[in-house]
Amino acid sequence: MTRTIRPDEAAHFGALAADWWDADGSSAMLHRLNPARLGWMRDCLNAHFALDPQDFRALAGRRLIDVGCGAGLIAEPMARLGADVTGVDAAAENIAVARAHAAEQGLAIDYRHGDIGDAGFAAALGQFDIVTSMEVIEHVADPAAFLCALAARMAAGGILLLSTPNRTLWSKLLLVEAAERLGQVPRGTHDWQRFLTLDELADMAAAGGLRVLRRDGLGPDFATRGFKAGGSDAINYLVALVKN
Repeated sequence: MTRTIRPDEAAHFGALAADWWDADGSSAMLHRLNPARLGWMRDCLNAHFALDPQDFRALAGRRLIDVGCGAGLIAEPMARLGADVTGVDAAAENIAVARAHAAEQGLAIDYRHGDIGDAGFAAALGQFDIVTSMEVIEHVADPAAFLCALAARMAAGGILLLSTPNRTLWSKLLLVEAAERLGQVPRGTHDWQRFLTLDELADMAAAGGLRVLRRDGLGPDFATRGFKAGGSDAINYLVALVKN
């Protein structure tokens, strides 16, 4: 396996760790994205595992790993749904904040600092029914190797859920130029050249033995000033993958 962490990216996000849970701070955009991401994820999991949409503990008995977990914006809601959650991040600062916040919330989440591409580290984690990695693949050293590393953590019958910006003119103008220049996203967060198109991601997935089960756009909802899944994929998209 190939190590996937870029030290500069780990340092960038680690420097934002203390502010991660401030919905009006440097991670405000992630807080605005999160309801749409979580709703889409729940829909995918309901369909894939035939879950009851009304069951508040629908993921009980299932193992989930969130790779690039930050301070736990995905891990904590998944734990509340009953999943046995492991969170992995490249920045030790993020893991420290995630552990402290989970403890405050009374949530038992196994947070680990490490590289999912490190064979020894990854193997010790085991296999998972659900693998998630939201807004991460555009920040790694080798996206294809990273995707293979995620696939290697999937148990038989498992599902991989991820989101990432699309490499389009719209994402360059709105997500990089406008959002960063207007302070909606910290400067230097995104490198547009590293964004993946849907076709590029699908090709990487196929090469890694994965099949696209579902894909949806993730874009602005101007009525709520938030975001919605299922709209245009010109800026960002969500993908559900399974093993062939």
